[in-house]
Amino acid sequence: MIQTRTFSAAFFKALPNYTQYRALADKLIAENKTTGNNQSEEYLQYTRLNIKRMERIEKTMELLPEVKEALPRIKQKQIWVIIGEAWCGDCAQNMPYLAAMANASNGQIDLRVALRDDNPEFMDAHLTNGARSVPKLIALDTQTLAELFEWGSRPAAAQEILKQYKANKDTMTHDDFEKQLHTWYAQNKGADIQRELIKLATSI
Repeated sequence: MIQTRTFSAAFFKALPNYTQYRALADKLIAENKTTGNNQSEEYLQYTRLNIKRMERIEKTMELLPEVKEALPRIKQKQIWVIIGEAWCGDCAQNMPYLAAMANASNGQIDLRVALRDDNPEFMDAHLTNGARSVPKLIALDTQTLAELFEWGSRPAAAQEILKQYKANKDTMTHDDFEKQLHTWYAQNKGADIQRELIKLATSI
């Protein structure tokens, strides 16, 4: 079990669910804003693109049969807190699948979204190699709020693409990396994140 600082039940209850998060992202971009501290035109463009990505995934995605079968059989009710921001491409690619898994869990998973920049203490309690990487998912026991597992900030195969980019920055541009990463997401169709998360959720 992960040992970290304790946040209150009221903290988690106040966090928006995925539907509320999506509504917030849509509202903000309609006002030419985004979530988080960076309100640059670059981040606004990222957010516009990510909203389109989420809309496309929400319309076309299908949970894997083995995942749909396993979700209601999760033994321990869990709260899944996703730390993210609307401008983050990896958040847009992964969060719709996590929300779909929660919806298909027959009440075993309560999914909430914690905006990274609005919740710095919670974010800093769940760094990845010292960085505020998102998305980051923290699963908690519904009753005790004990932390059960963490996941993030992207599926293992996508993380490997990032690793290769960092090792080859002299020959690969950031645009090339982004194209390769999001092409992988489009081809994978959420299969890896579903398998990674159901393995974690059912191992409790």
